[in-house]
Amino acid sequence: MLHRGQESTDGTGGGELSVPMAWLYAEYIADELLRTGDLMPPTSFEFRAGRDALALTVFLSDTEGELSGIRVVTQLETWLSLTAYDQPWQHWVRSRMGELAEGARKSGTPSADLALAEQAWRWLEETELLAPDLDAVPDGTAVTGEDDGPQVWTPAWQLGLPLGHLAIHLF
Repeated sequence: MLHRGQESTDGTGGGELSVPMAWLYAEYIADELLRTGDLMPPTSFEFRAGRDALALTVFLSDTEGELSGIRVVTQLETWLSLTAYDQPWQHWVRSRMGELAEGARKSGTPSADLALAEQAWRWLEETELLAPDLDAVPDGTAVTGEDDGPQVWTPAWQLGLPLGHLAIHLF
């Protein structure tokens, strides 16, 4: 039995704190995939962008509300298809976030998981990172290092999404 002030993992029970277990689990999965791939230092903004984009993918793809019971291996294909280059990932995220927000509004129960997902999405949309301009070829010559060529400010999600996709491939 929970008492006022104790934490609840399901968001029920008159005024208790709700622990965002689904979001925390999604973030954990994303973090582990990126660390396993060893694509960039875990302290970098690029790592955060990849982790947040991948965590959103994991969290929002859980349409059955069974995230804590997910077996990562069985979901890899779904996550790969959602994060693929030719997919409208950002539109899918906005749509799923809207669906979840509407569900929370209708139930009258705020979702701590959704609040953290919305915060991650805002950061991914509003933050720009300096990245190599893959569309530019300076003077027709090959670029030898990542800092040698032209760079462009890129929304964090556009940098994080392919990193997350690659991390899934490397898993």
